[in-house]
Amino acid sequence: MELRQVDAAPDTTDTPSDTVLHPSPAAEAARGADSPERAALAEEQTRVSAMYERLDALRDYTDGQLSAAHLQARSGYAALVEREDRSFAQARRRTQLGSVEEGLCFGRIDLAAEDAAATEDGGTEARYVGRIGLRDAEYETILVDWRAPAARPFYAATPGDPSGLTRRRHLRVRRRRVVGVDDEVFDPDGLTETDRRQLVGEAALLASLRRGRTGRMGDIVATIQSEQDRVIRAGLSGVVVVQGGPGTGKTVAALHRAAYLLYTHRRALERRGVLVVGPNPAFLRYIGDVLPSLGETDVVMRTLGTLVPGVEAHEHDAHATARVKGSERMVDLVRAAVHDRQRTPTRAFGSPGLRVETDAGPLVVPGPACERVLSAARGMRRAHNVARKHVVRSLLTELARAEATLLSRPADEDDLPFHGERLWHEDAVREAIDALWPLLTPRRLLEELFADPEALGRVGERAGLDADERAALVRAPGSGWTVEDVPLLDEAADVLGRDDSADRARERREAAARAEEERYAQGVLEATGLSEVRVWDGSKLLEESVLAERHRDSGPDLTTADRAGADREWTYGHVIVDEAQELSPMAWRAVMRRVPTRSLTVVGDVAQTGNTMGTRSWVAALEPYAREKVRVERLRVNYRTPAPIMAVAADVLREAAPEEEPPESVREEGDPPRAVRIGGTWAAELPVLVAEEVEAIGEGRVAVITGDRDVAAVASALPEAGWAGRGGEDRPVVVLTAREAKGLEFDAVVVVEPDTLLGQPCGANDLYVALTRATKRLTVAHTGELPQVLKRLE
Repeated sequence: MELRQVDAAPDTTDTPSDTVLHPSPAAEAARGADSPERAALAEEQTRVSAMYERLDALRDYTDGQLSAAHLQARSGYAALVEREDRSFAQARRRTQLGSVEEGLCFGRIDLAAEDAAATEDGGTEARYVGRIGLRDAEYETILVDWRAPAARPFYAATPGDPSGLTRRRHLRVRRRRVVGVDDEVFDPDGLTETDRRQLVGEAALLASLRRGRTGRMGDIVATIQSEQDRVIRAGLSGVVVVQGGPGTGKTVAALHRAAYLLYTHRRALERRGVLVVGPNPAFLRYIGDVLPSLGETDVVMRTLGTLVPGVEAHEHDAHATARVKGSERMVDLVRAAVHDRQRTPTRAFGSPGLRVETDAGPLVVPGPACERVLSAARGMRRAHNVARKHVVRSLLTELARAEATLLSRPADEDDLPFHGERLWHEDAVREAIDALWPLLTPRRLLEELFADPEALGRVGERAGLDADERAALVRAPGSGWTVEDVPLLDEAADVLGRDDSADRARERREAAARAEEERYAQGVLEATGLSEVRVWDGSKLLEESVLAERHRDSGPDLTTADRAGADREWTYGHVIVDEAQELSPMAWRAVMRRVPTRSLTVVGDVAQTGNTMGTRSWVAALEPYAREKVRVERLRVNYRTPAPIMAVAADVLREAAPEEEPPESVREEGDPPRAVRIGGTWAAELPVLVAEEVEAIGEGRVAVITGDRDVAAVASALPEAGWAGRGGEDRPVVVLTAREAKGLEFDAVVVVEPDTLLGQPCGANDLYVALTRATKRLTVAHTGELPQVLKRLE
C-alpha cells in the first residue's frame, strides 16, 4: 500500500487566489465543518489541548519545586543530602517534561465493551497514548505512557488479533495542533454512529468493504487481515520480505510491524534502534506521520542518499552511470583505487628511495628500507588509514636514523621515535610520506578518482570496466554527490578504515578528568561526614561517582536515534527497507553493514523496479547475506486502486514483469480512466486539464507524473504547482517523475506523455508505477499516438 495521511486543509496562502489550480467554491463548500476529517480533527484537538494545559501546569509546579530545593537550608550533612537528592530529582523531572513538547500524544485506542467501562452514550473507553503519562487535577489518567502495560494494545493489536480494540487512531501533532489523523478499525459494530461518521484514512475504506452486501467482501477483508497479520507478527530474526503490488497495504503493514517489534522486543531494540530506509524525502515525511512518536528516540529514518552521516544526496545519476555505480564491480574499483594511492618511491618521486630536504639537510631512506616498510604495511591486512600509522611511524624512524648519520650523532634506538616525531612537524617530511601513503577520506578518494581520467582508466581496467563504463564515471571536481555515490562512499569508508588515535587519546583524557572529579567528590563527602553514612544494606548513602556525575555538564542527553544517526559504524537491531526493489547490489551492501544480525523487513514490488541495477529477485538479492533466513510474504489484495484503473495498469504489467500477477482490486467505484490528446502546447492545455481534476475530486491531491526528460517542461507549464524535485511536495497539485512518485498515492493522477516514460531504461515499470498512484481518477495526456499497451483507454 502507498501511504496517505488525512490532514488539515493545506496552507495555500502563498498561491494566487485566481489560479486555475484552486478548487471551486463548490469544492470548498464540501470541505465544511461537517466533513469527517474536520470533525475528527476538532474532537482530538480538544483532548490534546487539555493535555498540553496539564503539561504546562506540571512544568510550572516543577520549576517552583526546583527553586524551593535550591533555597532549602543546608546546615548539617542530612540537610545537604536531602537538598541534593531533591534538586536532582526535580531537575530530571523538568528535563523530562521539557523533552516531550513535540509528539506529546500520538495515538488513541478504543477498547471494546468487555475490556473497558462503557461510556454513558453506549460507546467505549478512549485511551490516549503518548510519550509520558499524565493525570489531570482530579488524578484521572488523560495520557498513558507508551511503555506502560495499558498502552500495549496500541502496538500489539493486529487485524488477526485486535487485543480487545474496536479502533486504533494515529494522531499527528505539530506545535500543539492536531494536523492529521488516521484510523484503523477492528470492530465497526463496536463503534457509535458518531464514530462511524468520523472514520478517516484506511478505516473508512475498510469499513465500507466490510459493509459490502456480498460474502465476497467479507472474505476480502478477512484476507487483508490475515495477510497483514502474518507480516506484523513475524519473528524478529531473519529477513521478512513483503512482496505486494500497488495498494496491497505492504508499507503500512511494515510500519505497524516496526511499532510492534519496538514494543515487543523493547530491550533488544531500544539500545540499538531501528533504521527505516525509504526511497525519497517525501516518502519519509509520510511514514513519519504513521510511525508513533517513539520513533523520535528509537527510529532513524533515512533515504539511501542520506545513509552516510554528513552526506545529503538527492539527485540521481543518468541511467548509464547509475548502472555502472550499482554494479558489485565497484567493490573492486574502490579497492583498486585505494591500492593505487599506496605508491612506491620510484612511482612517487622517480627514484628508488625517499629523499627529503629538512632543516638539518637532505635525508635519504634507501629503496630497500622503504620497500620493507610499505610491504609490511600491505601485509598487515588492515584498512588503509589504520595501516598508515605503521608507515608513518616506521618512515619517521628511518628518517631519524638518516639524520643521526648526517649529523654524526649516535643512532640510539630509544631516541629515534622522539627525533622522528620532531621531524613530523616539518612540511617537507609530511608531504613526502603523504605522497607514498596518504591519509584518505572516502570523499577525497572518490572525488579525486572521478576527476582524473588517467587514474580512472588505470583503476577501472583493474576492476574489469570497459572504456565506456570508465568514461561514464568521469566528472568535474566539485560536481556534488549523487544518490548512487553514497554506497560507494560507504564502501570506501569500510576499505579505508578510520585512524582512531585521536579518539582514544580523547577517551584517555576524559577518563583522567572523571577520575579527578571523583577524587574531588570523595574529598567533599569526607569533609561533610557523608562518606561514612550507610543505608540498610550496608552500602554507602552517596557514592563519589554519583556525586561527580550529578555535577558534570555532559551536554544534552542524546537519544538512540541521535547517536545512531551520527555514527556511520552504528549497527541496528532491525532495519526496514521500503521500495526495496530499487536497491542495487552496492546499495544492499551498505544496508547489510548496518544490521549484522540480518534482522530486516524488506518491502517492495519487483514489478515496479525503475533502476536498471535494481532487484529482480528477492532470493537472488538477499540469500547471499542471509542464507536460508529469507521468508517471502505476498500480499495479493489491492483495496486502494479502483478495478478500472488497475485493468489499465495490468496491461502494462504484462510487459514490465510478465511473471508477476497483478493484485486483485476490490473497488469498482470511481470514474473510468481516460486518455486525452493534447493538440496544442502544454502551457495552454495542461493547466486546464489539471484544473478539471482538481474540480472533480473536490478535496484531495493531484499528481502530474511524467518522464525524466519532460519533468522540467511540465513543471514550467504549471507554475503554481509544487515540483517534487524542487520542493513544494505538500501542495494540492505536485509534479513528479515516476521515481519520485514511488511509495506515494494521490486522489487523481495525470500521466503526461506515456511514450516518454516507456522510452526510459525501465520504461514499462515506470509507466506501471505512474498509473497505479491514483485512488480515484486517472487521466493520460498525450500529444502523439497512444502507446499500444494503453489501447484499452481508446
